[in-house]
Amino acid sequence: MGEAILKRERVRDHLLELIETHPAGAPIPAERVLCQQLSVSRPTVRSAVEELVNTGLLVRQHGRGTFVNRAKITQEMVSGTGSMSLPQASGTWESRVLEHARIPAGARVGRRLHLSPAAEIHYIARLRLVDGEPMALEYLHVPAVLAPSLTLHDMESGDFYERLREHGVHVSEAVQSIEPTVTNESEASLLGVPVLAPALLFERLTTDSLGRHVEYVHSIYRGDRYRIVSRLTLGGSPRETVDVQARVGNDPF
Repeated sequence: MGEAILKRERVRDHLLELIETHPAGAPIPAERVLCQQLSVSRPTVRSAVEELVNTGLLVRQHGRGTFVNRAKITQEMVSGTGSMSLPQASGTWESRVLEHARIPAGARVGRRLHLSPAAEIHYIARLRLVDGEPMALEYLHVPAVLAPSLTLHDMESGDFYERLREHGVHVSEAVQSIEPTVTNESEASLLGVPVLAPALLFERLTTDSLGRHVEYVHSIYRGDRYRIVSRLTLGGSPRETVDVQARVGNDPF
């Protein structure tokens, strides 16, 4: 068993080297060629290739072969003075609003935003695209009293937080969680991925400069096209380290 694992890792490392040194769309050698080059069995090669296809680094094209996939959209997290800031993610981002309504907050969202369940919120569902390709589904909940004239145009143009500033709401900080999930049927259809495809679930609660909860968001990001890279400043006090890990700053979108 140990020898089999080592052989598979050797094949995986060889494939990663090909991926890192070849452009998107470049073909990788056929399985039989890889078997000969690396002196391993076809099941070992197939297992390593399958893993990299599942993680989005390789892509299969029926009848043609397996190719290096496009690079994932990268969101970098960098630590500052005890907090996290998020530079703009790579690619050209745009939004397409799928639904925009004023509805009661309800118990769950009301608790997060410190609102009565009957208080009105803006509910916005939007599709996020990068370079024209679906990347994420985002569901926003914003207290209507803070931005009563929020429009469809506000949700589709530019930085959403800049739109909030135009309404007099100045975001200050946010707490964001990220965990793995899979897509359901409707999410898969909108994102152009298979049902139960790997995805990232983001939840974010944003606070403004007056300490008010101004936005609750949950989002589904494609696991095959999006990744998070963290750059941490180490060597600080234990308290600073906890803050760096727990806090998330401005909206990257």
